Amino acid sequence: MKNLKLTGQKPGGERTVIEVGKLRIGVDFIVIAGPCAVESEDQLVRTAVAVKEAGANMLRGGAFKPRTSPYAFQGLGLKGLKILDKARRETGLPIVTEVIDTRDVSWVGEYADILQIGARNMQNFSLLREAGKSGRPILLKRGMYSTLEEWLNCAEYILAEGNPNVILCERGIRSFETYTRNTLDLSIVPSAKTISHLPIFVDPSHGTGVLSLIEPMSLAAVAAGADGLEIEVHIDPSSAMSDKDQQLSPEAFGRLMRKVAVMRRTMAELAAEDTP
Repeated sequence: MKNLKLTGQKPGGERTVIEVGKLRIGVDFIVIAGPCAVESEDQLVRTAVAVKEAGANMLRGGAFKPRTSPYAFQGLGLKGLKILDKARRETGLPIVTEVIDTRDVSWVGEYADILQIGARNMQNFSLLREAGKSGRPILLKRGMYSTLEEWLNCAEYILAEGNPNVILCERGIRSFETYTRNTLDLSIVPSAKTISHLPIFVDPSHGTGVLSLIEPMSLAAVAAGADGLEIEVHIDPSSAMSDKDQQLSPEAFGRLMRKVAVMRRTMAELAAEDTP
């Protein structure tokens, strides 16, 4: 991977640390949680309060939703961004939301603490460049058919614009398996850490699309060395306007967070045993 001038390993193995408020991504273990889409003020604020109480560090929510069908719910747009801003003011949680159009980058960046570029747009090179110019940290999801080299080259586009704050996010790749929505490739976590200095998160919600698999794959992601998780949580999953089958209830998310804490302690103990 000789073309990785900016995303490749740094001398001495130094890793990128991204500061968002008091959070240090790449040092602290970060959990981003919230609904697939912002549907109403009541839905988002109640969800935000619930995920914060359970221990989430950031709030996710889609104001713009790129959907397979043009007739599916596309998000609330500016109204959704304003609702996200209100939830941030009420909970103190930084906001992660997706940007899907180059024309929207600057003003979405006025509301979001982290701009997310989704799997469908991973190789939207104009969007990558514009996001790089924004100065905001970028959460770059892996395309469903992309290799590690292709993914890191897309991160290069952002870094080449002078923005060093890129977070990789594995969200599953398309394979021949039909039981799960995607095939969550956890081998990419240690692989990316071997090749690149960028922090890497895992999204088990999109990665599996199966509610019962989110917990075990979240714990497996911790064991694989992920720097964080992005998990879909809805105050009332049965009423969700998109992806209702993969959104945890606040109660299920709370149970997951307690198990994640145990897994992290276990991994820390195992790492200490390897230290001379």
